[in-house]
Amino acid sequence: MKKELYREEKIEDVENKIDENEDIIHMYEPLKMDMDKNYQYIKTGKIFSFFSNVLYYGIAYPVLLVLDKIIYDLKIEGKENIKSLKKGAVSVSNHVLILDCTMVGLALKSKKVYFTTRKGSFEIPFVRKLIKLLRAIPIPENIKSKKEFISQLDNAISNGKVIHFYPEKSLWPYYDKLRNFKNGAFDFAIRNNVPVIPIVITFRDPKGIRKVLKKKKDVTVKILSPISYEENIDNKKECIEKLKQKVHSEMEENLKNINI
Repeated sequence: MKKELYREEKIEDVENKIDENEDIIHMYEPLKMDMDKNYQYIKTGKIFSFFSNVLYYGIAYPVLLVLDKIIYDLKIEGKENIKSLKKGAVSVSNHVLILDCTMVGLALKSKKVYFTTRKGSFEIPFVRKLIKLLRAIPIPENIKSKKEFISQLDNAISNGKVIHFYPEKSLWPYYDKLRNFKNGAFDFAIRNNVPVIPIVITFRDPKGIRKVLKKKKDVTVKILSPISYEENIDNKKECIEKLKQKVHSEMEENLKNINI
C-alpha cells in the first residue's frame, strides 16, 4: 500500500483502494507469538489478577481519563443504558482510533471488560506484556487454537464479564462510516444467550480554544441500548445473521443522524 494512504486526510479515498479487512496503520511487530491449546487467553490466577486490577483501575483508568479528555475532549453518553445489566455481555464498536479501546474501557467502567485484538499486537516488544495486564485477548488465526479461545471466552461471559469485539476487524482512523461486520461477536452472544452492547465512536469539530490548538477532531463515545435476539429460530446461522444486521442497523442509524 502506498504511504499516502496512511494520512488521515486521505481516509475517504481509502475505501475504494484497499480491502476493508486491511488495517490502514501497520505496527512494528518483530516478535512471534504461538498460541497452542494450553495458552491462557484470560488469566485467572490471584497474583496476575491483583497486578492487573492495580494497573487497570489504579493507574491506567485515571491516567487515560485525563489524557483522553485533554487530547480528544472525550465525551461519553448513554451510560444509563447498561446500569441494569447484571450478567455477562458482548460489546462491539467501530474501530477508528489506535487507542479507542481505552475509550470503550472508560465508557464501560462499571463492567469488567476484556478486549479482543489481533495477534500482531502481542508481537510488539513490551506492549505485549502491558496489554495482557490490561485485559487484551489475542485472536488466534488457526482452527486448533480457536477451540480453547472460544471455551475461555464463553467461561468469562458466563461469569459476568464483558468481551469487546471490533466486528469491522480492521482499523481505519477517523473513518465516519460503518463497515461490514464479521460474525464472531454475534456468535458468542447467541451461544451464551447474552445481549450485545453497541458502542458508537463519532467525531466532532473542536470548539473554542481547541479549534485553534488542534486539527484533529474530538471524540464522542455513545453506548446504545443492549440488543438481545429473542426470535425462536432453530437455525443458528440465521440467528447470528439477524442479530448482526440488527446491531449494524442501530449503529449505522446513529452515525447517520450524527453526520447529517
